[in-house]
Amino acid sequence: MSAIPNILKPPASSIGVVAWLRKNLFSSWANSLLTLFALWLIYNFAIGLWGFVASANWNVITVNLRLFLIGRYTLEQAWRVQASIALLSFLIGASWRMYGGIMQQVGIAITALFAFLALLPFENNSRFYLVGIVGLLAAGFGIAHVVRARRGLIALWLISPIAISIFLYGGVGSLAIVATDLWGGLLLTLVLAMAGILLSFPLGVLLAVGRQSSYPVIKGFSILYIEIIRGVPLVTLIFSAQIILPIFLPEGVTVERVIRALVGFIVFTSAYLAETVRGGLQGVGRGQAEAARALGLNGFQILWLIILPQALRNVIPAIVGQFISLFKDTSLVAIVGLLDLAGIANSVIAQQQFLGAQTEVLFFIAAVYFVFCFAMTSASRRLEKRLGVGER
Repeated sequence: MSAIPNILKPPASSIGVVAWLRKNLFSSWANSLLTLFALWLIYNFAIGLWGFVASANWNVITVNLRLFLIGRYTLEQAWRVQASIALLSFLIGASWRMYGGIMQQVGIAITALFAFLALLPFENNSRFYLVGIVGLLAAGFGIAHVVRARRGLIALWLISPIAISIFLYGGVGSLAIVATDLWGGLLLTLVLAMAGILLSFPLGVLLAVGRQSSYPVIKGFSILYIEIIRGVPLVTLIFSAQIILPIFLPEGVTVERVIRALVGFIVFTSAYLAETVRGGLQGVGRGQAEAARALGLNGFQILWLIILPQALRNVIPAIVGQFISLFKDTSLVAIVGLLDLAGIANSVIAQQQFLGAQTEVLFFIAAVYFVFCFAMTSASRRLEKRLGVGER
């Protein structure tokens, strides 16, 4: 009996840099012209950008940095914001060690960002704080390497939004109340965006499921809600939340403007998320539910375990796109007198000593918006790759 010959795998193809350039960038005369034109554009853009960065007056940013970050938040209580950032950095460092993946990218990005900020011309106290944040991130990484408490870390992440919100607002124990009307800058932008995302997503999923429901009342209410809200501009909803919401409250009960604006964002975003999730639900074949029903699963189990995970997986890019849109739409709160990051930028531009510095200010806030939006996009791409979105 003859032995089975060993089957050798084909050798891995490897090409040098010159061969790769010739194959991908200079494969034809048309491709070569496009490559040279693109390089010319990149070169001129880089030269212009460097010239602007080197000659710009960045004092407008360093002098008003506190306004950009926390707005009119009480200076004596600003340590609460710093402590909240420190807690989040510690949790991110621990999650980086525990789970890797997306949290690893977030940890690396935060480390690079704070290390870069520490090189800018800030006061020594600010530099020590920035270095301390990186140190806390490293401490979380190191502690998670020794103490592997995954459930405890998940519990900390779940309670951290509520705990940080109460901590920033105050009114508990000896903490003085800092009214949300004093919140501003990046702090207000992040609070509105994160709270809007966390609260509008489950509401949007419920509306999408309700629109697919076989109960006429639930289906009719979901359709009516979605169609009415999608037909109204976001600006109108923000104004309406400021004026109409207090009418439905008991006499003597008041809601601060930030909460009213947040209600407008939640109502608006949930309607669009509902349509996005509904598209994902329709993309799941009927055979999935029939097979699950044949296995003895009830309606809730079929929806929760079979249908909904596949539907959400299929529409991850659209959902993240809606979240990015919400993050940028927070700038609309300026119309009701709230000063988020964009609102603070407008007030800084109007300062007498910095007249004419609008280019530097707008460049700075554009960079901040880009960093957060790019982070969400990168996390989305990694999640899509991990779940195999678009692959069969």
